[in-house]
Amino acid sequence: MHNFKLASVVIGLSIAGSVSAATEVEWWHAMGGANGEKVNEIAQGFNDSQDAYHVKPVYKGNYTETMTSAIAAFRAKQQPAIVQVFEVGTASMMSAKGAIYPVHQLMRESGQSFDESAYLSAVTGYYTSNEGKMLSMPFNSSTPVLYYNKDLFKKAGITQVPKTWQEVESTAKKLQQSGVTCGFTTSWQSWVHLENMSSRHNVPFASKSNGFGGFDTELTFNGPLQVAHVEKMGEWQQNGIFSYSGRTNDGAAKFYSEECAMFTESSAGYAGIKRNAKFDFGVAELPYWEGKVQQPSNTIIGGASLWVLQGHSKEEYKGVASFLSYLSRASVQADWHQFSGYLPITKAAYNLTKGQGFYDANVGTETGVTQMTTGTPTANTKGLRLGNFVQIRAVIDEALESVWSGEVKAQAALDNAVKRGNALLRKFEKANN
Repeated sequence: MHNFKLASVVIGLSIAGSVSAATEVEWWHAMGGANGEKVNEIAQGFNDSQDAYHVKPVYKGNYTETMTSAIAAFRAKQQPAIVQVFEVGTASMMSAKGAIYPVHQLMRESGQSFDESAYLSAVTGYYTSNEGKMLSMPFNSSTPVLYYNKDLFKKAGITQVPKTWQEVESTAKKLQQSGVTCGFTTSWQSWVHLENMSSRHNVPFASKSNGFGGFDTELTFNGPLQVAHVEKMGEWQQNGIFSYSGRTNDGAAKFYSEECAMFTESSAGYAGIKRNAKFDFGVAELPYWEGKVQQPSNTIIGGASLWVLQGHSKEEYKGVASFLSYLSRASVQADWHQFSGYLPITKAAYNLTKGQGFYDANVGTETGVTQMTTGTPTANTKGLRLGNFVQIRAVIDEALESVWSGEVKAQAALDNAVKRGNALLRKFEKANN
């Protein structure tokens, strides 16, 4: 009996030793709710697929909290191997010299097969160097689209979905005549109506290729097109064609309740609308101004990417590289895309989703992908790389709110926002020179 007990202890210790032999890779993320559960599932799938590495996902709060936590942890030399950072933090991450391990370098040095051409350029462009090298791994990317209430359209006798902003205006008037309170509302007003509106018309939001060309960039979103769009939206706010709902995605409630018949929102809002809308809805591309552009350009992404941080062992980095390869698999990406509404990051994941009949069964879910892959991204449509961008967006929100309230004219409001935003850019430039 004594020998049996001893053998049991020895076996138990050897099992414990084999479990602890797996190299742990910590991944900090900002995905709450159902998406957070899916992140845990993805990590578990990787852990179950091999026994050399164990990815440990840790939820650190919203995007700002996660990024702030990672910076503080790095200073304390307690940083995770992987951190999820929202797209507006890209310039800050790039400027953190010695803090990041570029993904293209990590994959090469870890011996992982890595073909950057396999990824959708419209998604990866936001996170690449000027030489086209991937700095971080896109994870959850979305782009703004137009959602519309098919039932209210039918009631108003509307058969054509608006493609242009002129048609949004005329459609909204017909909807109002049929008893609808407001034509459209929006989420994330700066992202949709300045950042993406500029990209859609191939107009610069900032100089130096929207910041990709260097930290000495200056904001230019107070040009004629942007001013005309904001001025028009100010008019629409006064007559109910547009109804302002706040700085984040509070507009969803007005769309769910059928107060507003149209809603400019992230493509990743699809799952929430599907869950909450008690009516038939459709998804269309983000409108453009007819006469201002012959062919609308691609929109730009929102969401976040995964950055690898310095300060870990070679073995941990092998685990990180292995995990990023797993994450890029067509089956893993297609599942994440179909579950969350975020864009697929590879052509293979897109083709797999299409081949599985997902887009046919869930009409509208392909819209964001189609819109993002319109033409070849230009210096004005690749994305934005601006320092202190979180603070700049807050400045833009204030400016837009002053127009919606009728207090300030669009030109003056945007001129002031550009001036204040440029001061924040100079502050960032000075800190990172």
